[in-house]
Amino acid sequence: MKAIVCVKQVPDTSGKVAVNPDGTLNRASMETITNPDDLNAVEAALKLKDETGCKVVVVTMGPAPAEGMLRELLAMGADEAVLVSAREFGGSDTFATSQILAAAVKKIGLEDDDIVFCGRQAIDGDTAQVGSQIAEKLEIPQISYAAEIKKEGNTVTVKRMLEDGYMTIQTQTPCLLTCIKELNVPRYMSLSGIMDCYSKPVSVYDYNTLKDDPLIDPTTIGLKGSPTNIFKSFTPPQKGQGKMLEGADKNTCETLAAELLKKHII
Repeated sequence: MKAIVCVKQVPDTSGKVAVNPDGTLNRASMETITNPDDLNAVEAALKLKDETGCKVVVVTMGPAPAEGMLRELLAMGADEAVLVSAREFGGSDTFATSQILAAAVKKIGLEDDDIVFCGRQAIDGDTAQVGSQIAEKLEIPQISYAAEIKKEGNTVTVKRMLEDGYMTIQTQTPCLLTCIKELNVPRYMSLSGIMDCYSKPVSVYDYNTLKDDPLIDPTTIGLKGSPTNIFKSFTPPQKGQGKMLEGADKNTCETLAAELLKKHII
């Protein structure tokens, strides 16, 4: 049994975000982190490993430096890592990305009792589309917004979070689950994991590795093959410094009202 986790390296939103002229993110100029929801997916897979002894494989699509993120996940307890990286894959939107990742999952090998984990959504796009699209391309059942997971044999029972409550769904493996932050608290890297992470395998899947898969169609992958067209993308202007007023007397209230009138807020 395998738990295959799709993860993404995203810009650290606490730093500066840069945008290329074509509307894509200039990832080379930004500090990066592992997408937060994906860490919950990794933790769900590691808990399954603790319970069943299954193998945990983490996979990401990105440039070569994303290997550093994969090494961190290996230090957390993952067994193997796959880096999907090729110039032909660059600039892919959610549709193209899901095709490439689905092909990578098939290359890893999806067996009858396997589970694919994804984070709910990535903080750089907030689309929450890739996980569900991967499931569609793999033609396997999917359950999104997993807040509780229980596996018994080839049956998976998931408590799914809704806006106004919960829904309990049961499905058969292989299946895909998207995980939310309420599911768990991701563990830290262990000292022994850090020492062992560079001895664990990291495979690189380039275009030639995946090109024979029917999903890898040059007309539907990469920037040119993506059906989403970005009209404009830009860094929002920085807000000006705020002004603090202290006190709760009449003079403070009059000063606040005068400031709001000056800015045509009231």
